[in-house]
Amino acid sequence: MRKAWIKAREKDKIKTQLRYAKKGVITQEMEYVANLEHLSPEIVRKEVEKGRLIIPANINHTNLEPMGIGIATRTKINSNIGSSALASSIEEEVQKTLISIKYGADTIMDLSTGGDLDSIREAVIQSSSVPIGTVPIYQILHDVKNDINALDIDTMLEVMERQARQGVSYFTIHCGFLLEHMPKLSKRKMGIVSRGGSLMASWMLHYHKQNPFYEAFDDILDICQRYDVSLSLGDSLRPGCLADSSDEAQLEELRVMGELAARAYEKDVQVMIEGPGHTPMNEIERNVELQKELCHEAPFYVLGPLVTDIAAGYDHIASAIGAAIAAWKGVAMLCYVTPKEHLGLPNAKDVREGIIAYKIAAHAADIARGRTNARIRDDAMSNARYNFDWNRQFELALDPDRAREYHDESLPQEVFKDAKFCSMCGPKFCSYKISQEIVEQHQEKENV
Repeated sequence: MRKAWIKAREKDKIKTQLRYAKKGVITQEMEYVANLEHLSPEIVRKEVEKGRLIIPANINHTNLEPMGIGIATRTKINSNIGSSALASSIEEEVQKTLISIKYGADTIMDLSTGGDLDSIREAVIQSSSVPIGTVPIYQILHDVKNDINALDIDTMLEVMERQARQGVSYFTIHCGFLLEHMPKLSKRKMGIVSRGGSLMASWMLHYHKQNPFYEAFDDILDICQRYDVSLSLGDSLRPGCLADSSDEAQLEELRVMGELAARAYEKDVQVMIEGPGHTPMNEIERNVELQKELCHEAPFYVLGPLVTDIAAGYDHIASAIGAAIAAWKGVAMLCYVTPKEHLGLPNAKDVREGIIAYKIAAHAADIARGRTNARIRDDAMSNARYNFDWNRQFELALDPDRAREYHDESLPQEVFKDAKFCSMCGPKFCSYKISQEIVEQHQEKENV
């Protein structure tokens, strides 16, 4: 779909969605997003121009179906996939990609750290109709033989250019964590829990120099501008436990990210801001408000947040609670958490569990925010339930396979798809059936 669109823009010097929006041009990507979101194309263009909406769509990812991340659109969710040094397989990552798309992920981040990273990424991008994001420091570290002190700016930029050429639509870079923030970490219970953040801290302490991503930020923007790669400014100092939530280190980094977001905007590079991990429910709204204030209302993209630290094995639930609140209060995209969070590398089953938990959170927030047509599916489900239309109920569920599977555990025969009851209440005690009989009796009396 996008091949013809991209070809028509070959002569344009700067091909980013933000550049076109600033010039008053409505691109085909903007029109596509407008149709998906039930918005006018001009509203989408204006939101992109203001920096409140991004359309991550690398010019080299031509099989991508455009989507928008911003407060004017429905809440989006991201699925994390990726190999590790202990488990790596191109086939498994492609399977995770397809499962992510099947169950509703709006973007996918390839966080691979083991195996042939370029080949894995190439396969993932070719298999994906949604934008692919990466954290380039993982491959940078891989390419310097896991010696963080061997990192240099030339290697850093070469890796990012390589990934951009492949079609990566957004980079998470840990550029807001500065050398002067280091002393603030001594007050924390858990220090740095971000992998990228910890690597930057190690490099800065070894050389006692400023964060290289911060130093090379203009060069990074030049790469992003060439390929229309959006930036996701990573929160190296996100809290890893409730005790560290909303502390000075986290907020100082947020201020720097706001400054960098303004610089990205000036170079026509789209940008969003990443947000906290572990945050008590009563602090979530304040975190969202601070991000809007300090980061010029750039789209906010949060991990969770997890509202308790003791849900090991069920962190997809603990974080979906925080995610629903955050999206209700103005977060644009939610990074899913799987049941394996803190415990291990997610497999395909964990990816499915995490996505569905976050689809529930995002959809609940869209209803609470009064998004256009947000409740249509819920009302249709209510009708299907009251009318005992089991197949329609399965179709409308966020996970149709699971809904059918649970129903069929006790009533597997096809005849029960027409039954006026389920196995919970049976044929004599179904409240729907009793309610319908009461209404019918009342109508008969009135007619008499």
